[in-house]
Amino acid sequence: MRTADILILGGGAAGFFTAINAAEANPESRIIILERGKDVLTKVKVSGGGRCNVTHAEFDPKELTTHYPRGEKELLGPFHQFMTGDTIAWFADRGIALKIESDGRMFPESDSSQTIIDCFLSEADRLGITVLRNHAVKSIQKKSEAWLVVTTEGNFTAPKVVVATGSNTKVWKLLENLDHSIVAPVPSLFTFNIKDPRIEGLRGVATQASVCVLDKEMEPILYSDGPLLLTHWGMSGPAILKLSAWGARVLAPTNYAFTIQVNWLAVQTFETTLDQLKSLKKSLNKKLVASHAQFELPKRLWQRLVETSGILETQSWAEITGEQLQGLAHELTQATFEVNGKSTFKEEFVTAGGVDLKEVNFKTFESRLHKGLFFAGEVLNIDAITGGFNFQNAWTGGYIVARSL
Repeated sequence: MRTADILILGGGAAGFFTAINAAEANPESRIIILERGKDVLTKVKVSGGGRCNVTHAEFDPKELTTHYPRGEKELLGPFHQFMTGDTIAWFADRGIALKIESDGRMFPESDSSQTIIDCFLSEADRLGITVLRNHAVKSIQKKSEAWLVVTTEGNFTAPKVVVATGSNTKVWKLLENLDHSIVAPVPSLFTFNIKDPRIEGLRGVATQASVCVLDKEMEPILYSDGPLLLTHWGMSGPAILKLSAWGARVLAPTNYAFTIQVNWLAVQTFETTLDQLKSLKKSLNKKLVASHAQFELPKRLWQRLVETSGILETQSWAEITGEQLQGLAHELTQATFEVNGKSTFKEEFVTAGGVDLKEVNFKTFESRLHKGLFFAGEVLNIDAITGGFNFQNAWTGGYIVARSL
């Protein structure tokens, strides 16, 4: 039996950040991290295509919460305690500068996730934190004033336990045994599988668009906008990923078979588009419709939409009929596509689900059911859209837990 002051279950982003901050706040504490795998910080390594999307350049706590489909309300208070600016300062204090990209995502200037991993490992070493790998947790039990954690490699006891195991369903089961409610997991952050001749062969084409999910009555129930990317399996990009995150619980029961409507012009309506097409018919009357892309659309996409509307390659603007104009306006602003399945977005394997937020005190991230039991990161029913927000949740939770310990 090994004893510690603080036991941290999970050697990922939230686990390490909690341990380091706890060790700095309480230098005398004996802190042990228990990791089930042979490697630690594996998700940090693959995040952002191996560059580690550390956080997002959003500096208003209220605005920051709007990127969390689950956890928006609960994170407002915590973000007032520790958020993006604090994250930047924390890494800067340890010699790691972060840079902001045009879309707001923030990465280490080295463009390597290894920079973040090396920082965490060297800090853990400097602060005397014990990191034990290949220690899968088998049970968590309360024994009078202390917790007993049984692992595949031995038993541990401590008055305080931090669960930072992400979406590990085995640990969720152990928490259920402690009377915590677990919100059943469903995938979040995924791309849409679509087989449709209108987008076939257009892999790599990207444009600003608005997208909505339609119900069986063809009424919109979810809406998103932003860059949309065509792929060899269907559609991806921020517009689609936001829909998948906000619609995680709505789309799961459909078995990922549903209809979407795409407006390739983002904000323009069918009516205003038709009016503009009528103007183009007059001003460009001798030019071929397919040859010159309009509305700043990528040329390949424009040509495909023109073709779909029944307009021939050889037709000039003067030659197209009112019916063809209507068809083109429809394809530009009201095109519907059948989604049939989903694909994981790169390494962004995010799950919606986890410990019910009603059972957690967000001033401390401590369990409302058990004293001395804390949570950090994705073990909670909190998840965000892509862009560094899931890591920011891990840093904020880890920091507040460390202060609470």
